[in-house]
Amino acid sequence: MTADLDARLAAGTPAPLLLYADSSDVAAAGDSARLHALIREYGALIARLRIAARGIDPLTLAPFTVQDIDVATPASRSVLALGTLSYLVLLTTLMGGLYLAIDATAGERERGSLEPLLTVPVRRAYLIFGKILATCAYMALSLTLTVLAFAVMLRFTGLERLGMSANFGPWVVLRLILFCLPLVPLGAALMTIVAAYTRSYREAQTWLGLVLLVPTLPLALAAVKGLRPTLALMAVPSLSQHFLITSLLRDEPLPKAYLALSVAATLVLGAALIAVAGRLYRREALLG
Repeated sequence: MTADLDARLAAGTPAPLLLYADSSDVAAAGDSARLHALIREYGALIARLRIAARGIDPLTLAPFTVQDIDVATPASRSVLALGTLSYLVLLTTLMGGLYLAIDATAGERERGSLEPLLTVPVRRAYLIFGKILATCAYMALSLTLTVLAFAVMLRFTGLERLGMSANFGPWVVLRLILFCLPLVPLGAALMTIVAAYTRSYREAQTWLGLVLLVPTLPLALAAVKGLRPTLALMAVPSLSQHFLITSLLRDEPLPKAYLALSVAATLVLGAALIAVAGRLYRREALLG
């Protein structure tokens, strides 16, 4: 605040204010912004009083009056509270088959039961496909239980008191599970491949803990960048499922081409990883 503040205000000339702030202090950024807003509001009030004192209607300074009209539906507003649903569904689905994928690969190598298993008169590719199929079963079960648990929980959260309504009926639950099922073989194959390259159970846990972050990165990017569904983005596994889940919650269906591309791209990538896993089990170095 300058020394001649009162004189400048009385004369109707701009009065400079000195506001000291540390731009490197992130925690104080909000307080600084609020103070700026308060000063602007107070300055606008003084300007209107000056105009009125000179016999001019202050309304002449406001050619527009903006009225905000919220067109969000109760179902779409519920996405604000359920924004992490897709992340939790994806993570719990992967976690459902994590330990089986580890035990069926690194666990068997550590116990010494992998070599006798590979001597049975069955093609090795069939063995790994069976392991992946078992992991898929556990992941599908985890996916189903997670979605059903959310459906039961949302009945008792009372979102209606906040002006929201959870669009999570039986038909939505079924479609959500079906939309996420293509991720199951993809996740099972990915975890099996990574675990097959490890030497012990603990090593597999360490590596898979890092690998499981990969499918969640597109979801974090979508939240930070505010991405909207496009045909190109629907070809990205996990991100496309996030868009499909969000559209279900908002009760705003996406074009059928988006759904078809999401399912096809995820299944194709999953099939490619399953084929890689089958080739991996043909290598003799697997026993090393």
